[in-house]
Amino acid sequence: MNKLQVLADYFIKYPFVRYAFIVGLLIALCASLLGVTLVLKRFSFIGDGLSHVAFGAMAVAAITGLTNRMAIILPVTMLAAVLLLRTGQNTKIKGDAAIAMISVGALAIGYMLMNLFPSSSNISGDVCSTLFGSVSILTLKSSDVALCVVMAIIVLLTFLLFYHKIFAVTFDESFAQATGIRANTYNLLIAVITAMIIVLAMNLVGSLLISALIIFPALSAMRLFRSFRSVIICSAVISVICAASGIILSILFSTPVGATIVAADMAAFFLFSLIARCKGTHA
Repeated sequence: MNKLQVLADYFIKYPFVRYAFIVGLLIALCASLLGVTLVLKRFSFIGDGLSHVAFGAMAVAAITGLTNRMAIILPVTMLAAVLLLRTGQNTKIKGDAAIAMISVGALAIGYMLMNLFPSSSNISGDVCSTLFGSVSILTLKSSDVALCVVMAIIVLLTFLLFYHKIFAVTFDESFAQATGIRANTYNLLIAVITAMIIVLAMNLVGSLLISALIIFPALSAMRLFRSFRSVIICSAVISVICAASGIILSILFSTPVGATIVAADMAAFFLFSLIARCKGTHA
């Protein structure tokens, strides 16, 4: 009962806790919807690549002293998403190699810039916060919440309006193109929305843990379900529950928010794997 009272006090007294909870649920929902498509297209690690690009862009924004860092981070990450899509289609540089190349390069450049042009005396603390999201989630403002709400609406509308086309592009891109669907356009749409979600998610779990929000809920849902619609719905439910559980547990036990959410996602994956094995639905 004491823990519940502490939790209630946090939500009542501290607006940033409510902001973190709302943003966490919205980002988890959006990441899970995109995650199913990315996992099925074998492009799961685009989250890693783009999150490292966002880290590099954040380093540039920090050393230039911009108050609105999104003005640099968001366009740069979107551009990287487009480049990854185009480069990944090149026969000489496959998708996984392109992601690794851009990911490692951006991470190294970002860290080097933060050391050459430090914006504060605590460089290691700034890097840790950016990579693992341990502090930035506690500095969210109402404008950040509004941005996440708008982003969530855009993602949901995208899936509702273009569900059948996304389904076709996800499972058989060649057939989709043969039927007149502009596969490249929808691939580009998915990449750009993924970039936007990743930039927002950096405040929640940090750039190193973003892929977990994309991969784990989708893989958990795939343990038990086979249809695209069922996997998407189940993935969204798992992701939202894990995000809520992770945030609540981090408040109660003073653990890092991002790492706790990822731990909840991992627990859900192992639980669904166990259920699937018991039911004999997954080899």
